[in-house]
Amino acid sequence: MSQQAFAEIFDLKRGTLGAYEEGRSEPKTETIIKIANYFSIPIDDLLTKELTVNQLLKFKGDIEDHFFEETKHDFISVPCITPEQQNDYIKNASLSSFINSLPSISLPNDNAKKKRAYIVDDLEMSTENGGLYPKDIVFGEWIPKSAFDTISPSHMYLILTSNALVLKRIYPKGDTLTLTSDHKGIEEQHITTSEIKELWEIKSVLQHRLPDTKNNHVLDKIAFLENEFKKLKSSM
Repeated sequence: MSQQAFAEIFDLKRGTLGAYEEGRSEPKTETIIKIANYFSIPIDDLLTKELTVNQLLKFKGDIEDHFFEETKHDFISVPCITPEQQNDYIKNASLSSFINSLPSISLPNDNAKKKRAYIVDDLEMSTENGGLYPKDIVFGEWIPKSAFDTISPSHMYLILTSNALVLKRIYPKGDTLTLTSDHKGIEEQHITTSEIKELWEIKSVLQHRLPDTKNNHVLDKIAFLENEFKKLKSSM
């Protein structure tokens, strides 16, 4: 790096840098801190050691390695239930060996709750305006039996019973749960909380396609027209 480039970075004069190099002057503490932070060099090493170029480069490498060591722990592997494994999951969900054999998806670990991923395989949760389609992936957080009384009405859940694994919206009424689909024409189901072996509240979705933006364009046009009407009214 040239003296000019260095001086511009730290808002110094080239003559000041020359004085530093010749030992006629020393940088202020705040300048030392800026230099150390910019080049990722410990202040103690900067002040007390004769550092080679290779040593200077190593500081940067050490920091980058440390960064990746820290960040990789922020991800968790979420077991994913594929359409081909649904029947096996119903039978073997309680076996840790089976869960460990499932494919997994890495997600940022935003909390300590257990998670499960599920690949949609039907149109039961699709709507005229979108919804979920085959190959979309939903991610759910585990709801323990002790928290079944906190089930949120109309929220989407992945529900495991002794003979089925379904993705539905839940409407609780006492110990009875009404399960509904978003697609029109699909009959409601009714189960009791005692029938549930696992319950996962859906928190996020990974869509296999780009969202349909046609309806957004319509809404934008409506908003534009409403704004124009307001202008006309105010000018009358």
